Amino acid sequence: MTRLTREQRRQQTRARLLDAAGQVFARRGFHGATVDEVADAAGYTKGAVYSNFATKDELFLALLDQRLAAQLEQVEALDAIESAGELGAALRAQTEQEFDAARDFGVLQVEFWLYAMRNPAAQAELAKRYRQLRDRLAALIAGRWTRRQATPPMPPEHLAALAIATDSGLFLQFSAEPGALPWALRADAMLQLLDPRGTGPAGE
Repeated sequence: MTRLTREQRRQQTRARLLDAAGQVFARRGFHGATVDEVADAAGYTKGAVYSNFATKDELFLALLDQRLAAQLEQVEALDAIESAGELGAALRAQTEQEFDAARDFGVLQVEFWLYAMRNPAAQAELAKRYRQLRDRLAALIAGRWTRRQATPPMPPEHLAALAIATDSGLFLQFSAEPGALPWALRADAMLQLLDPRGTGPAGE
């Protein structure tokens, strides 16, 4: 049996703590969750949590980093689809079931966002991550318009900001009033923002 190195053990512990934190935060909310509960859920002591994450804020931000990295992977995969029609179909394939599965963490993001607006340190960390997301998305958008030999209607960083705002805003509306808006609205809106040829609902 291969023995893990110290670094591998540390990474394994960190991964288990993050998995446990995701479950506890989803069940109890950011404010309701405690470090003790996370430690218990992971099968470690509270000291193990603090040896990996200095604060509960840092623990949540590590979860957010995982989430944003996964979202960027999805966006990069979509960007590789050159046909606007196929891109629209791929966006539409992101179903309401997937939305529902991600809903708990989306609610947590809203909760942490509100907390950060009254906490300068948390706000700075949150802003840094959104800036990184915006910059990467802007680069992808700029590249797509360049490949189309087209001029974007506004700076790519503004289109990126609008894409993030649209996704977040629709999340709130879909959550507050399920079924009131067609699910395809999200795909159509994103196509308009992300692709120069996304001139209609079908992306033709």
